[in-house]
Amino acid sequence: MSIRAVVWDVDDTLFDYTSADRLGMRAHLAAEGLLDGFESVEEAITRWRRITDQQWARFSAGEVSFPGQRRDRVRVFLGQDLTDAEADAWFERYLTHYEAAWALFPDVLPVLDALAASHRHAVLSNSSIHVQDRKLRVLGVYDRFEAILCAAELGVSKPEAGAFLAACDALDLAPHEVAYVGDHPEIDGRGAAEAGLLSVWIDRAGAHVTVEPPAGPHRIASLAELPSLLGPDSRFGAPSTFG
Repeated sequence: MSIRAVVWDVDDTLFDYTSADRLGMRAHLAAEGLLDGFESVEEAITRWRRITDQQWARFSAGEVSFPGQRRDRVRVFLGQDLTDAEADAWFERYLTHYEAAWALFPDVLPVLDALAASHRHAVLSNSSIHVQDRKLRVLGVYDRFEAILCAAELGVSKPEAGAFLAACDALDLAPHEVAYVGDHPEIDGRGAAEAGLLSVWIDRAGAHVTVEPPAGPHRIASLAELPSLLGPDSRFGAPSTFG
């Protein structure tokens, strides 16, 4: 059976999160007068990203709420026992700089246009509706998607099969009729494949060249490769991208 819908990850798949986060944090640290506390801007940004990953893992495991992981990112980064209000205020100031750097990857609009008539589209993100709804609106692509599902509201996050199956249910399609496109080899790639979807791992510029390819996903370097992969024979007839 052919693929009838594409479900998309957002951050670092449609939206260039890594660049926006780096540019935003650089500007925020300068505005807060915090750069002198680090040997370099890169050291500060690397620390922020490491803490972000750690706190996100706690959220994914159900150990902390979505607002809670944000507050703890700030507390750990600053090494200060801030109140919720203080941590929220600091994070909101960061968001001002972060949002100023928001941008889609250049291959996103062309592929959405190419697939607009042939496939239905939805979003599945390990974030919250509050965050991704606003982001997709600001980026001008909100109306491209029938459904937007996020872990904070679903109560289950990728790579759990339940998250991917919830997206299929929202489209009223079976998993084998749905493709999932995401940038993380395990959370997106292996997770979608094990849930029974056509899994497409977008690895722009070989960002994960040192990562052993997970079993199941098709690996692409650009979204320009996606339309041909979603052809009638893509699920059972496409050649392996791993050799």
